[in-house]
Amino acid sequence: MLITALKLRQKYMEMSHQSFCTTTARFICPESAQHNEIKHDDKQSIEEHGIHPPSRGNPWEPPDIPDNSYVFKAHQGVYHVYQDEEHVLKNEPINYPYPNLETFVTDMNTMCQMIADGPLKSFCYRRLSYLSSKFQLHVLLNELRELASQKAVPHRDFYNIRKVDTHIHAASCMNQKHLLRFIKKTLKNHADEVVTVTDGKQMTLKEVFQSMNLTTYDLTVDMLDVHADRNTFHRFDKFNAKYNPIGESRLREVFLKTDNYLNGKYFARIIKEVSSDLEESKYQNAELRLSIYGKNREEWDKLAKWAIESDVYSDNVRWLIQIPRLFDIFKLNKLMKNFQEIIDNIFVPLLEVTARPTSHPELHKFVQYIIGFDSVDDESKPENPLFERDVTTPDNWTDDENPPYAYYQYYMYANIAVLNHFRAERGLNTFVLRPHCGEAGPIQHLICGYMLSENISHGLLLRKVPVLQYLYYLAQVGIAMSPLSNNSLFLNYHRNPLPEYLARGLVVSLSTDDPLQFHFTKEPLMEEYSIAAQVWKLSSCDMCELARNSVLMSGFPHKMKQYWLGPNYTKEGVAGNDITRTNVPDIRVAFRYETLLDELSNIFKAYHKSG
Repeated sequence: MLITALKLRQKYMEMSHQSFCTTTARFICPESAQHNEIKHDDKQSIEEHGIHPPSRGNPWEPPDIPDNSYVFKAHQGVYHVYQDEEHVLKNEPINYPYPNLETFVTDMNTMCQMIADGPLKSFCYRRLSYLSSKFQLHVLLNELRELASQKAVPHRDFYNIRKVDTHIHAASCMNQKHLLRFIKKTLKNHADEVVTVTDGKQMTLKEVFQSMNLTTYDLTVDMLDVHADRNTFHRFDKFNAKYNPIGESRLREVFLKTDNYLNGKYFARIIKEVSSDLEESKYQNAELRLSIYGKNREEWDKLAKWAIESDVYSDNVRWLIQIPRLFDIFKLNKLMKNFQEIIDNIFVPLLEVTARPTSHPELHKFVQYIIGFDSVDDESKPENPLFERDVTTPDNWTDDENPPYAYYQYYMYANIAVLNHFRAERGLNTFVLRPHCGEAGPIQHLICGYMLSENISHGLLLRKVPVLQYLYYLAQVGIAMSPLSNNSLFLNYHRNPLPEYLARGLVVSLSTDDPLQFHFTKEPLMEEYSIAAQVWKLSSCDMCELARNSVLMSGFPHKMKQYWLGPNYTKEGVAGNDITRTNVPDIRVAFRYETLLDELSNIFKAYHKSG
C-alpha cells in the first residue's frame, strides 16, 4: 500500500514538472534513477565557489522569446494548447499530460481507503514511534560530537546561515510598529494626496483620517488593532478582520493593496522597506504571497505593472501567487456565473504571456520571479470533502456554494501541469503548487496536498493521521510550519507537532505567516526561531537543520541555492552537505539519510523480491 501511495505521488509530481525526492525515486525504479541524476561539479572550496551570488544587471530584463500563434481552449475545466486555429477545428491539441478528473477521484479514494486501513495504521504508528526513539538515541550519542564539529567551522553560526521564510503573506509582512510608523510618516508628508474615492467624491489622506476623527498624534499600536489575541482562537473571521488597521477596510485598501486609487504606491513603499531590512540582515529571505482573486483578466497585468513600476525586485524576495477560495462570495455578488470564469481569469493571461510575451510585456518581466501558487482561506469551513466522479465540470458549477477544497486543488493542479509543460517547452520558468493545507478541516485536504503539491504550509493535522505522516516522511514532502500563527488560531504552542516532526525526520521549516498579526520585532523570522528554541530546547544543530530545510524547499533558483548550500547540494546524503555554508554537521545529515534508506529498504525489500 505504501509503495502504491509513493508511486502515486511520483506520477503526479512528474506530470506537473514538480520535484520528487530522488532517494525515494531510486527505490521505486532503480533503472530510471540513473538517467535522472543531476550532473554535479566536484566538491569546490569557498574560494572557488563563493558564498554570494554575483549581482545581476537589470533584474527586469525578460527572457527573449518570439511570439507564436498558439490557441487555448478549455476542455472540462482544463486548458488545452493548440498550435493554431486549424488544429482547434480538427480538435488536435498538443499532447501535454495531466490526470483527468476521473483518475484523480479514483486515486483520491484509493488514498482515503488506505488511511483507514487498520493494520497499516498500526504499522505506520510503530515506524513513527521508532523514528522518534531513534532520534533520541542519536542525540544522546552524538550531540557533543555535533556541537564540536559546528565549533570547528570558522565564521559560520546560526545567525549567518541562509534562512528562507517559506510562508509569509505580503499584506502582513511588516510588524505592527513598522506599519504604524509608515502610516504616521505618510500622513505627515503626503496629507494632501488623493488616496481614495468614496461615493464619487475624491478624498485626501488627511480627509480620510478626519472622517475617522484621528490625528497622527492619536495613533498607537493598540489603536491599529492588527495583532491577533485570545479572541481570534478558532475564529478565522475575527482574524481576517485584523487585516484592517483601526478596523477600517479603507485603510487596508489605501496601505495594503496593490490595486487601489494610487495603484498600490504606499504598499510598494512598505514592501521595499521590508525588503531592504532583509537585504541589510543579508542572510534572511522571504517568499511573499500576493493575491490574484480571479475576478477579471486584468488582475495579472495590474499586478505586474505595480511590481515593475514600483520596482519591488529584491535579491532576497521571491513571489508566490495566492488564490483565495472565494467563489461563493463572487457568486453571491453576481460577479460571475460559474466556476470556469475563475479558471479563465487566472490561467488565460499566463498562457497568453507564454505564447506571446509582447501581449503582456510587464507580466512577461514579472512572471520570472513568481515561483508558484498558494491556495488560501479558512480550511475549517464545513464542506463535503468527498466528491464523486460525476461532479459537475467548472462551466456547469453554478451553485451558490463554494466548491470543495479538493475541487479547487485539482483544477489548479491540472492547469498548472499543462502550463508548466508549455512553459518548459518555450524555455521559461515553471510553477509549483504550495497550498495552505492541514491547518484545520478534514483529513482529505492533506491527501490532496500529498498527491498534488510540491510542499505545503501548516500540516498540523498530520499529527492525527499516522499513515499520511509516514508517507510525508518517506516522500520527504516539505512542510512550512508557523507555530506562533497556529498558537493564535488553531493550536496552543506547546501542543504544536513541529518538534515531533523534526525528530522523526520530516522536512519541516519555520515560517512567520503574518508578522503584522503575530510578531513584535523587526526580524520576525528570528523571533520565530528564538521562541521555538526556548520552548522546545532546540540545539544549535536543530536550528541549522531547520534553516537548511527552508532553503531546500524554497523556490529560489538552483544557482542561488548552490551559493547558499554548496555547489553539490542536490547530491544525496553527506556528499550534498557543505558544513562551511550550512553549519549542519555531517553526522546529522548522515543520520537523516541512513534512517531514510533504512525505512525505504524495509518497505521495498519484499516488493523487489516479489517484483
